[in-house]
Amino acid sequence: MKKVFFLFIGIFFLVACKGTKSVSQTEQNDSIAVKPTTLTIAVVNVDSILLNYKFAIQAQNSLLKKGEDARLSLSTKARKLNSEMEDFQKKMDNNAFLSRDRAEQEAQRLQKAQADLQDHQQKLAYDISNEQQNLEMQLQDSIDLAIKEINKNKKFSLILSTSSMNNNVLFMEDEYNITQEIVDFLNKRCK
Repeated sequence: MKKVFFLFIGIFFLVACKGTKSVSQTEQNDSIAVKPTTLTIAVVNVDSILLNYKFAIQAQNSLLKKGEDARLSLSTKARKLNSEMEDFQKKMDNNAFLSRDRAEQEAQRLQKAQADLQDHQQKLAYDISNEQQNLEMQLQDSIDLAIKEINKNKKFSLILSTSSMNNNVLFMEDEYNITQEIVDFLNKRCK
């Protein structure tokens, strides 16, 4: 009977110690897993920056003017070429060319002029596209620099962007919107 009693007490202590160890490990694991951190978030509206950043406005206006000038130049050259082609057609209809060779030379000249006009149009489109890409890269670099400078003091953990084209932020409190700070920073540097 004493043996059974001691066996029972031994098993009891063994189970009790094992249970204590599990609880102790669980408490230790919980304290490791639960480390409170703060996440500070800010939001920047890219559309507002592009509408209020003086450099962006000036660059966009300059790009629009170059596009308008290119269209005007192309339109003028196209009208002149069309007029020459109509003249050529009238001369062909009236047999006004002295020789067939002279008519072929004029036709080749007009074809070359038409090809040159198309090349010129493609070059202008390419130049404007390159300028727009360069402008976009400059704007992105400026915005990135402004965000880094502003974030030096505030230490945001995460800065999100919104725009009319890509708006993943469904709701935010106004206090998290740092767009005006970015615009002010950029405009101050633009002077």
